[in-house]
This record gives sequence, C-alpha cells and structure tokens, in this order.
Amino acid sequence: MLMAPREAYGQALVELGRENKDVVVLDADVAKASMTILFKEAFPERFFDIGIAESDLIGTGAGFALAGKIPFINAYANFLLGNGWDQIRISVCYANQNVKIIGHNIGASSGKDGPTHLPLEDITLTRVFPGMTVIEPADGIEVKKAVKALAKHVGPAYMRVGRVPIPVITKEEDEFQIGKANVLRQGQDVTIVACGVMVSKALEAAQALAAEGIEAEVINMHTIKPLDKEAILASVSKTQRVVTAEEHTVIGGLGGAVAEFLACTRPVPMRMIGSPDRFGVCGTYEQIHQVLGLTTEKIIEAVKDLMSS
Repeated sequence: MLMAPREAYGQALVELGRENKDVVVLDADVAKASMTILFKEAFPERFFDIGIAESDLIGTGAGFALAGKIPFINAYANFLLGNGWDQIRISVCYANQNVKIIGHNIGASSGKDGPTHLPLEDITLTRVFPGMTVIEPADGIEVKKAVKALAKHVGPAYMRVGRVPIPVITKEEDEFQIGKANVLRQGQDVTIVACGVMVSKALEAAQALAAEGIEAEVINMHTIKPLDKEAILASVSKTQRVVTAEEHTVIGGLGGAVAEFLACTRPVPMRMIGSPDRFGVCGTYEQIHQVLGLTTEKIIEAVKDLMSS
C-alpha cells in the first residue's frame, strides 16, 4: 500500500485539533500542498496564513508559543530553512520555544520544480541547533504518530514531510517514541540504519540479501536527533558493519550523525547511501533517486562491499 506522508499529516493535524484546543497551525501560502488546508477547513479560527514570508512565519510561530499555544508551522523545507534559518536559531532554539517546524516537499518530492526546490540539506541545517529535535517518519502511519508525539513534546522540533506516495511499512500497533528507534528486521551480518522512504528500500535490500545468505538488521531511525545511540551500539556490536540510508545529503545528515557517534565509541566499517556532494536535478521522483543513488540496489552494493572488505 502507498500513502502520501503529507495526506497523513493533514489528517493527523485535524485529529490533534479536536483533542487539543491550544494547537494552532501556521502556513506560508502552501496550504493545499502541505495539506494544512484540512485543518483550515475544520478550525478556521486557529489557522493563520502568513503568506510567502518564511522568516515572519517562524517569528510569528515563536510568538504563539510564548502565548502558551502549540504552533505547527508549515512551508516548503527548502525555503523554510533557507529563509528562516536565523529566526529558527534565535527566536525558536536560543529562546527554547515550543515550536513545531514542519518542512514539506522534502528530498526529491518536488523533482519537477528543479534543483532550487529540492531540500537535501535540511537535516544538517536543523541538527546543529542546540535543543532541536529532528524527525523523519518512515511512512504515513508513522507521520500520524509523530504529529501526536510532537504535540506532547516540549521544545523546538523539526519534522520532514514528503508529498509523493511511498510504501507503508509500519503498523498501527507499532510503538512510536521520539528518540527511540525501531528494529524492523533482525540480522547478524550487517546493520542498515535508515530514515524516511529509505526505510522501505532498506527492507527490500535486506530481503534480497537474505536470498544470498546475508542477514541484515534494519533499524528505522525516525528520530535523527536525539539519536538512539543504544540501538545503534547494540546492533553494530553484533554485526560489526553499518550502512546508513537517507533521502538527504550524506554530509551532516543521518549518516553523519551515526558516524560521529561510532567514531567516538565503537568504530566499525561503514558506508553511507544518500545524495553525494551535489545539487539535485529536474525530473520525476524516481528519476532523481536514480541519479542521486537513492536506490535499493545501491544499498545492496554497499552491503556487499562491506562484506568483501
């Protein structure tokens, strides 16, 4: 089954709005694309369209937090982080405000709009902020759980949401806890740590590898910060090898976070699957994934390379 994360997000906001009257939603004139239009229709008095003004969006969200509300602020991730970075740094993180920042159209989601609309750096840009929580759910079901968890979480947070339908690989009964990874497949030969859509590709890779006698352990690292260090350490202590996979640059993202941790605690052979040091291209979602090497085949190649080294 396929589900667009943004549709799950919009539905979850409406459910959250019914449960908590302090939730407000702010948007940068992209309500139809972010699916916040569902919240607008249900709770027009708690929806605020700030217009195409991402810096103002951040500052206004911080003001709502100061007033005791729980603001979910929404914009395309590339413009949100590009234009609002200073306000996120000072008005949200330095001030330690309870603002939920939602970056939409992440990775290759807006492929046909071209490289300027492909946010492949947003995990890096948010992970460096002190006190910031960074989340990328694996599918639509997990998006809904993450929205509810973020509403209860106190402090600055950033979540990535894509627009393209992706495989649903988690279950309604699966536990979701911020900062706590989920092991989706057990294995003793190699650890694959992934987030977002790359979790489904990691599972596909693990299944193909199992047919060749290689048992991969797959970890859904939906929270990049704070990183679940215990889950990583427990797995690599067993497998002695790790591959990371993300729809994001390999510089400073999930792979960087895992590498930083392991370099200081338990260095093991490692490979990173993600966008190389380059900008994206114009094309379909699948075409861009092929160009950037964000594929099941690349994960398999990385694992076999580790196994033979």
